[in-house]
Amino acid sequence: MDYSQFLYMREELSLLAVILIIFLADLFLCKEPKEGVPVRGGKIGLIACVLLGLHTLGNLIPCCGMEHEVTAFGGMYVHTAMMTIVKSVLNVGTLVVFLMANGWLRREENVVKQGEFYLITLFTLLGMYFMISSGHFLMFFIGLELASVPLAALVAFDKWRYESAEAGAKFILLAIFSSALLLYGVSLIYGATGTLYFTEIGALISGGSLLSILGLVLFMAGMGFKISLVPFHLWTADTYQGAPTVVTGYLSVVSKGAASFVLMTVLMKAFADTQLSEAWNIGLFWLIVASITIANLFAVRQQNLKRFMAFSAISQAGYLVLAVMGGTAQGMTALVYYLLVYMVADLGAFAIINVVEQNSGKINIDDYDGLYETNPKLAFLMTLCLFSLAGIPPFAGMFSKFFVFMAAFNAGYQWLVLIALINTVISLYYYLLIVKAMYIKTNETPIAKFRSDNYTRLALFICLAGVVLVGILGVCYNYIDTFAYGME
Repeated sequence: MDYSQFLYMREELSLLAVILIIFLADLFLCKEPKEGVPVRGGKIGLIACVLLGLHTLGNLIPCCGMEHEVTAFGGMYVHTAMMTIVKSVLNVGTLVVFLMANGWLRREENVVKQGEFYLITLFTLLGMYFMISSGHFLMFFIGLELASVPLAALVAFDKWRYESAEAGAKFILLAIFSSALLLYGVSLIYGATGTLYFTEIGALISGGSLLSILGLVLFMAGMGFKISLVPFHLWTADTYQGAPTVVTGYLSVVSKGAASFVLMTVLMKAFADTQLSEAWNIGLFWLIVASITIANLFAVRQQNLKRFMAFSAISQAGYLVLAVMGGTAQGMTALVYYLLVYMVADLGAFAIINVVEQNSGKINIDDYDGLYETNPKLAFLMTLCLFSLAGIPPFAGMFSKFFVFMAAFNAGYQWLVLIALINTVISLYYYLLIVKAMYIKTNETPIAKFRSDNYTRLALFICLAGVVLVGILGVCYNYIDTFAYGME
């Protein structure tokens, strides 16, 4: 074996180094509790955030010989510039989650588990790295399980709280079930083609083979569970409500974004130019319609903000997968841009939900009545994030939806784009319900005025900058692209 091939895995090796340093810091720098008063873990959060930030910046530096697609270990591992961008987007999302979690982890019941939280989260991120760079179904499944199993531990992190333990049990059971479906589908694809390499399946697959059709259906069903597409979404609301709020934000953005990108990669490499391409596009068509429509209708009925954001995430997953339709390069670019915009807007909303919950214990929409009077800055930031999620111009969410709609429209799915546009209006209605609560409704006992910690402020600043600056980049990109098109 040529061990120099490991150098192609610089993102994974760098993340492993970060994990090892945090593990050693948690082991040696943290003190044991004395007389029942935990005093350890004060610097772990800072170390984790700094290391993850350096890891992200380091991986964005171009590496000689890796400007184009490279493969390692017989094609099981694949590296492209687009994969580095996606991994960097996931890194930024994870960094924001770490900043959000700092205040929650410093609470008396969690302070002794700070190092565990950061390590488990980074292990899930490492699994997503393997999923993204996989060129073989075996590598893909290893990454999938490395990302899924630690997530169950994060969902049940508040193990003494009944809701968190219940959510963890539901998540792991359904994760096992969906992984079994997916693995069965992969085995059927292997039986029909005799290979597990993505690039070889297209040339060997037979459109009329029952094994290949059933294998594709089971594979898409398993991925539907991971992305929370209807009708595979039933676990989402209960899990999001029971899990700690910072974990809910991580599930909503980072996990979902990685799975969406991997779904598109596998479909483009293995099934795009086969007799099954029409079949998986039709299947995705109805999954998208069901997801954005049913999730929007259920979101209107929610009072608990975490359940509300769960159905919002299901709807947003439908828009993410909309970019997959047709399996075009334009769709992949639109998906990555949409993921970046959705990440900063959604995590910004979750950061506010988390800091309000930690300071007041309130989590329902009615609790936000009159929030503008006591905490005007948080209400304003929440409004910007919700407007971006709804796709209101001039915020970044409008341009991300526009690029996704254009990709699907150019791929020939005009009716699907029309349905998505109609659902955008519905989503605007229920996002405005929260804005109405904060600015118009009154409350005799409003949430008291409080001061956010510095870590949360930094997280909110990153999200605000993303909502505004990424929107400006979207305007510039659209102008340049239109100008170039006119010059042709």
